[in-house]
Order: sequence, then structure tokens, then C-alpha cells
Amino acid sequence: MPEKVAIIDVAQTAGGESGDNFLDQTYRVCKEVLDKAGISREDVGTVISASSDVFHGGISCSNSYYWDSAAGLLKNGSRQDGESLLAFLYGAMRILAGDYDTALIIGLCKGSENPENDMITHFYTDPFYQRPLGLNETYAAALQMRQYLDRYQIAEEQCARVVVKNLGNALRNPYAHIKKRVTVDDVMKSEMIMSPLKRMECAPKSEGMIAVLLASAEKAKKLTKTPVYFEGYGSSMDAFYLGDRDLLKTQLRPAAKRAYDMAGITDPLKEIDVAEITEPYAFQELLWYEELGFCEKAEGGRLIDSGATQVDGDIPVNPSGGVLATNPYVSRGLYRLAEVTLQLKGEAGEKQLDRKLETGLAHGTHGFAGQFHAVVVLGK
Repeated sequence: MPEKVAIIDVAQTAGGESGDNFLDQTYRVCKEVLDKAGISREDVGTVISASSDVFHGGISCSNSYYWDSAAGLLKNGSRQDGESLLAFLYGAMRILAGDYDTALIIGLCKGSENPENDMITHFYTDPFYQRPLGLNETYAAALQMRQYLDRYQIAEEQCARVVVKNLGNALRNPYAHIKKRVTVDDVMKSEMIMSPLKRMECAPKSEGMIAVLLASAEKAKKLTKTPVYFEGYGSSMDAFYLGDRDLLKTQLRPAAKRAYDMAGITDPLKEIDVAEITEPYAFQELLWYEELGFCEKAEGGRLIDSGATQVDGDIPVNPSGGVLATNPYVSRGLYRLAEVTLQLKGEAGEKQLDRKLETGLAHGTHGFAGQFHAVVVLGK
């Protein structure tokens, strides 16, 4: 059986609203990634999709709807409806098991045709206890942010700096949905959505079709000169009810530990060269710093104040602009993986970091206040 899985290449659509047809967008990213590798649909062993049926897709039996446009016709395949990094893992496992030497992973989210994310996530709740309260993802995030500010004495201005950093980084990303220069004062004065969350601290609703081609290490030698290797993975899920959870002690910490152990990482701040993390709300990037082991508890604000997570800092975080810049809800974890892959391949274009890169981290989260987390470590 193969000892390693390599990422050959990636293709993605831009995050802004598009009038293009769902199936056309799906076809184009799949065709692009196969063309980059110099192979055809017939050469693909298996196809794994990250997509949503009713909630974020509005399509029943969604994998039947797009399967032919996604190079999946008459192919063995599977679909997952949650954090899209799970689709990456499913594909990697099929290669590691020796069943296939190539796998096409796709993430699909036609955000412009979906209802607002808060309306959709409201229906994640149980209909008896939580739904009558109006609970949704932003509601849960506001509770988490209030607890974070109060328990750890994090300043709102430190959370606002995440917005300034990420939207500034997005200026160099041709695929970003929201990109502009803003100040901390701009963020602080933006509309209050749900105290203490402000409008500019919340991710937009974006488009997001993405394709990632995987191969066994042996096969990768024939398909690319710059393979990026899968080194570690970890995921973990918390309790469903918010009242059963400590919102500041998330499942990101054990998920990260599993990925680090698998990849042989003992000091993530020193050993990870670039990180792309999913931060649907600005304050969560600070909290995720802590849970990923980039700093101690209650130190996320100080870490961003230090400049360490800027593109020229010790550990650049979200040089693409992150989810605050582009938020295709279903496929955003795969977008993080793709951006790390491009950085390690040296093919990130204008947003390419000016340093030697050996190891990167991609993170995805799903559910209220980070109920589920997945972490992938990649290396050259």
C-alpha cells in the first residue's frame, strides 16, 4: 500500500457572486485541475465531494445532480455533508488503502443562490429547545465572543485587528470576495450585529467551487514536479447543546494534537511555516491561535499585537485573506487546504510568502461556536 499521499494541484473559483451556472462552475474547476496534471477524466480513480443537499445547496440528492459535470460519471465516489476537510481525508484514505492511485476532491457551494447563513444555521438547532430562542451560528458566536472578552480580558480592538490583517491580505488574492484596506476604527464603528459582534467581524456569504487532485506518492512523480504531501490529520466534535460545553475549551486542541502527533510536530509555532485557518468571526482567529498551540491561553490578542501572524511575521496566518474575505460555507475548509498547497508549491502568485516554506497547516470548522474542528498538516 502507498506510504504517502500527495496533492498534485488545485483549482478554484472566485468568491464574488457569479451568474454562471452551478454545473458550469463545477465542470470548469474539475477540468482545470485535470488539465494542470495532464490527465483526463478516465484517469481519475475515485471522486469525493463536499456538498450540501437541502441547507446550503437547495438540491436533493446533490451528488446525483452534479456528478457528471464533476468528472464522477460511472466513477466510484462518495459525498460528505459537513466540514469539507473530511472529503479530503476520505480521498486520502482510499489512496492509502491501495484501492486507487488518484482521487479528485471537490467542494461545491453556490453561495449567491443560498439563503443567508444565519437563516440556514437556525435550522441546525433542535426544534423543541433551541429553535424557539432564535439560535443560529452568529447568536452562538456572540455568546462565545462575550465569554472570550470577559474571561481572558481580550480587547475588542484586538479582534478588530484580525479584520484589518485579513482583508488587507485579500488585496493580493484574485479569488477573494471582500478585499479592502480598513482600520481598527472602521471595524469598531461598523454596525452591531449581535453584541459584541460587529458587521465587519462577520464573514460574508460567498461562492466557492474548488477541486483538489490527490495521488499516491509514486503516481505523483509522473504528474507534478512540486508535490505537496499529506503529513497529519486530526478532527474532533463537541456536544450538540451549547449549554453542555465550555465555549473557550474547544475540540480544536485535541484535533490539532492528533494532527501534530501524526506529523511529528512538537512546537507548532516554530515548525509550521504558514497557516490557513477558518475564522467565520474575527475573534475566533485569536481563540484558534490558542487552541492550535501558537500561544498560551488568553494570549491570542497579544500574539496578533506582536505582528507574528502578519505575512512577514513568525507564523503567517491567512495570507489569502481567510474566511473573513471569502466564505463559501460548505467548501471553505478545502479552500484553506488549497491555499496552503499553493504556498508550499511556490505558486501562490502575488500572495506568495517571501520565505522558505516546508510545512503548512489547514484548518476547518463547522457548527455553532466551533462544534467540529479538522486540522491537516502538509509538507514538501
